[in-house]
Formats: sequence, C-alpha cells, structure tokens
Amino acid sequence: MVIMRLLLLLLLPLPAAASTDSEAWQALQEGKAMLLMRHTHAPGSGVSSGAVLHRCDTQRNLDEQGRQEAIAWGNRLKEHGINQARVFSSQFCRAQDTARLLDIGKVKPVPALNSFFLTRERRSLQAEQLKRFITGLEPGRPVILISHQVNISVLTGRFPAAGEALILAFPLENRPKVLASIRP
Repeated sequence: MVIMRLLLLLLLPLPAAASTDSEAWQALQEGKAMLLMRHTHAPGSGVSSGAVLHRCDTQRNLDEQGRQEAIAWGNRLKEHGINQARVFSSQFCRAQDTARLLDIGKVKPVPALNSFFLTRERRSLQAEQLKRFITGLEPGRPVILISHQVNISVLTGRFPAAGEALILAFPLENRPKVLASIRP
C-alpha cells in the first residue's frame, strides 16, 4: 500500500507539467514567448581557436544525428501549429544549419547569438546586445533563436544540451522567465 501511494505521488505532477508545456507552446504560437535553442548535435565542444565564421571547414559542424535532430525539431514545431516563424541564428555554421533544417522561415544571422566561448571577456557585452535585440523585436509571428550553450547559460542560468530549447516569456525580464525546457 505504501508503495502504491508513493507511485501515485510521483505521477501527480506529470499532468501539471504537461499543462505547463502546452501553455508554453500556446504562448509561443501567439507571439507571447520565444524559443531559444542550442544548436543540435555537433561532435566536440566549444570553438576551436582556428574557427573562421564564414568557413564551415574550420568549425564544428552538425553530424547526421544533428541534422536529424534539427529536422525533428522542425516537425515538432509544425505539430504545435508553428509553420512559419521569425528565425534568427548565430553566424556559426552549426547554428545556421540547425535553423535552416527547421524549415519554418528564412534564417537571419544575428551576431549577438554568436558563441563567445573563446572571447569570454565579451560575455556581459554580448548578453546585453542579445537582450536589446530581443527587446526590440516587434510583436507578431513566433520567434525562434538558435545559439550556443555559453550564450543561453549567461542569459538564463541554464546549461542546455545540444538541441535543447527553452521557451521564454515575453517581455524579456532581467532573468528571463522559462516557461518550458524541451529536450531534442
């Protein structure tokens, strides 16, 4: 009997979490929230010192797993009624490829979404630039941002896995309100 009660207690929060996620998706559809995603799987970590922004051959890139994750994310967005969105991405190839493979809108590069892994002294400046960019977005269609772990961690205090996304409430607060965290 005690085990049965414990099992019931463990199951009780699940419907509430599902409800919260569905409310987060609804807010995203209505333009009351944005989706901030770490690029999908790219083997390795960080940015190599020889990486050049506009030369994919010098960077970590998506592998087949990463490409499939990005396509699956695009399908997930469409299943939630998000067929068109304003898509903004880091200029790094792995982020641009993730954004393109979502197939829900033209991808616009935004330098404030670029990784500052090798230039940690830019952390505060770049976080402020990103906040200003987000704050300046006009209301309307859903917003999707593709960035990197370091950027997302500084903005939200969370450490996202590759392909993980956070749905953040608009307007953006000093410490953004995370409505949902969604794994790939």
